[in-house]
Amino acid sequence: MNSKYNVKVKYRLGKSAFYKGFVIFFAFLVAVPLAVIIGYIFKEGITKINWDFLTKIPKPAGEKGGGIANALVGSIIIVLMSSVIAIPVGILCGVYLSENKKGRLAYWSRLCVDVLQAVPSIVIGMIAYLWIVKPTGGFSAYAGSIALGIMMMPIVIRSTEETLNLLPGSLKEAGLALGLPYNKVILRILVPCGISGILSGVILSIARIAGETAPLIFTALGNSFFSVNITKPMATLPVVIYKYATDAQNELHDLAWGGSLILLVSVLTLNIVTKLATKRWNVQL
Repeated sequence: MNSKYNVKVKYRLGKSAFYKGFVIFFAFLVAVPLAVIIGYIFKEGITKINWDFLTKIPKPAGEKGGGIANALVGSIIIVLMSSVIAIPVGILCGVYLSENKKGRLAYWSRLCVDVLQAVPSIVIGMIAYLWIVKPTGGFSAYAGSIALGIMMMPIVIRSTEETLNLLPGSLKEAGLALGLPYNKVILRILVPCGISGILSGVILSIARIAGETAPLIFTALGNSFFSVNITKPMATLPVVIYKYATDAQNELHDLAWGGSLILLVSVLTLNIVTKLATKRWNVQL
């Protein structure tokens, strides 16, 4: 009897170890392409980055040297403006959906958020071009910010809604029992309690748009010079990488590799910060 029991136990332990090794193997296999891409970009880009690369604008065609300072500043400006547009609207919409789980408006709003999240970025760029660029008569940084802000909103909305849904209902009940108005209960109790999850969603949305190229080609276009005028075309890092990588000059290829490394490190850092914040506060996004 004991021998049969021991055989069954060994069989189950062996089966468990086999499937565990099977899962680990394929998890490792999935990570290999990412590691290869990161390693290759790091190898090609690290030698191209220097002080001039970070502080100077591109040289005229045919001249060596130069940098991508205009693209770095342009990307920061456009991402900041996109955040100003998307974060308040996204948080307010997420609060509304978390407080209204039923109802026709909530249903259609939630459906629109899901559909918007699945819309390809190039389509959003085309819409921004038709709605903003053509009527205003020119490409501009604020047109690019609006396009990226539209891409940010679904992520902020969803993270806000899911975070607030995780909070215990007793928080709202306690605030209302103390005589606080409904709006103050939401803004001073629920939102601060869920700020960690909301912030994680905001960081994730910024990481999502940081490397987008297609919407910016249709809206901000690009600029070979240093510009902070949001009503004019503005250089951005993804667009500069695209243009330089497809150019015939080897000098521009070097700038593209250096820019790719900076963009990759930036996006990876934002994603890692999001994961750490999510893990720290046990928020499920």
